[in-house]
Amino acid sequence: MIGHVVILYYSRHGATQSLARQIARGVESIPNCEALLRTVAEIDNETPAADPVLSLAELKQCDALAMGSPVWFGNMAAPLKHFWDKTTPLWIAGDLIDKPACVFSSSSTLHGGQETTLQSMMLPLLHHGMMILGIPYSEPKLHSTQSGGTPYGATSVAQHGSSLTADEIELAQQLGKRLARTALKMKED
Repeated sequence: MIGHVVILYYSRHGATQSLARQIARGVESIPNCEALLRTVAEIDNETPAADPVLSLAELKQCDALAMGSPVWFGNMAAPLKHFWDKTTPLWIAGDLIDKPACVFSSSSTLHGGQETTLQSMMLPLLHHGMMILGIPYSEPKLHSTQSGGTPYGATSVAQHGSSLTADEIELAQQLGKRLARTALKMKED
């Protein structure tokens, strides 16, 4: 039994992509789980994607989903929202009901709107009947981080040219592990 976890993200400058890769590492550290890194197309289709673009068939077949976006005015990025606006066939069929999901985000400042962006990403997932997972306060780094990380999901504060902090990496990997373990438990039922 293999758990297939889609790590879906949109990233303009690489910070959200870095978080996606750390969540994928967490997922793949759990035996019998594999991460599928995917992105969404640009609305203008001018910029080539760093990873393959997620298809509706791949989304339908996943056992769990992690979704990430940079903060755009306290909301998810438009290309990610555009992708979800095309998922009506999956919604009508109930293809994502009871699948675990989590969210992650990055911003250029600590108070840039990370939590509202995380919440905006939760809305389509809830409408699809997915089960939202966060980071519980049992994670020690959630108490001590001076940069990214919230109970709503993994986050980073991306200064120009900076890389993820040790706390941000740890929290992202722990969220990936939690998502993978939950996906495997759901497959057992």
